[in-house]
Amino acid sequence: MKMMTEKFKIIGKYIKDMSSETKNAETYIFVKDHILKYKLNININSKALKNKMVEINTILKFEDKDNSKHKSHFEMTYATIIQVNDDVKEKKELEKIILCDVQIKIYQDLEKSFLNMLHNSGYAGVEFEKKIDFENLYMQRFN
Repeated sequence: MKMMTEKFKIIGKYIKDMSSETKNAETYIFVKDHILKYKLNININSKALKNKMVEINTILKFEDKDNSKHKSHFEMTYATIIQVNDDVKEKKELEKIILCDVQIKIYQDLEKSFLNMLHNSGYAGVEFEKKIDFENLYMQRFN
């Protein structure tokens, strides 16, 4: 695969919103024992700004899929502002940049911020064993 020139540049990235909820000690103790059952969900949306800039919001949720009475809720919205090169004309190309290329570039910071929140919320042992494969997710979405 030949390296093409970057089709965008990241102008800024920041945590737009972050939420960690564990309502009481009983819930904390329960969740600590069951957090390995929690699943990570990711959602991406974007909105066009002026001057070929796009704000991309990557929303991570780490939640209990079982209907446990005691559950914690962890969510973070990570915003990335990019400027797209003038030669990007097609919607499909822009979609790939937003859903795939940018995500791959920011994932390390995104994961670190999210894990820090979990660890600072008292769940020190949590790690995500698999990296999210954005390339694969993108392909699945359009096939």
